[in-house]
Amino acid sequence: MALQEKYAALINAAKSVGVQNLQVREQNNVLYIDGDAPNGAAKDNLWNIYNQIDPDFRAGDLILNVDVSAASGSKAKVTTETSNLNIRKGPGTEQPIVGKAAHNEVVTVLNQTNQQWWLIKTNNGEEGYAYSQYLTPEQLG
Repeated sequence: MALQEKYAALINAAKSVGVQNLQVREQNNVLYIDGDAPNGAAKDNLWNIYNQIDPDFRAGDLILNVDVSAASGSKAKVTTETSNLNIRKGPGTEQPIVGKAAHNEVVTVLNQTNQQWWLIKTNNGEEGYAYSQYLTPEQLG
């Protein structure tokens, strides 16, 4: 129960921003928060609260597994030199890699979190944060 108390602000925020299918469980001294965020800004808000509770995400006692399920966003092209672009669990290079977007692949931008990190989703459903320097917005038309 101690972890749910530690992360009470995060759990309450998940409820207040409208995370659907919210599941909170504790297992092996790790708190798991799962669900579907209504938009990228809501997911970013949760990461910001998490960072306030556990700066730099060092405690290792929380798994935040909240996806942006139904969001529609703009498109961007992966513009790395030749390699794939890492997709990370959270905004930052210290976050684990959860997928890759291929060089020249077009991805959906769910939210432009900040100048450096954008929340994206690939065509095969991988969702996470990518370094925006390697994403070029697609022009419509």
